[in-house]
Amino acid sequence: MTDTTNPLYAKLLGETARISWEELQPFFARGALLWVAAEADLVAVALAVAEDDQASVAAWLTGGQLAKLEETRAEDLLARDPELWAVVVAPWVLVQERAEGAPLH
Repeated sequence: MTDTTNPLYAKLLGETARISWEELQPFFARGALLWVAAEADLVAVALAVAEDDQASVAAWLTGGQLAKLEETRAEDLLARDPELWAVVVAPWVLVQERAEGAPLH
């Protein structure tokens, strides 16, 4: 369970925004996009990355909830242009496809 009272969680939540795939393409070209699965809490994952929580990040990587965005997914996003949400945790941009009306958590 994520501590949503953590000040950094609140800061990251406030910096999370809707974004188009077109706007994300330069970050993809630099290899700086991390894909967060829809069932994961985007802000909690960003918090773990920011705080260098290696155990949580490793578990998400192993479980497939977090991955470097691959070319096949990029092509799919370009073709569909879905609603995406992103948050920056330098040097990464974490991105997630959200179902219409789904809460950020």
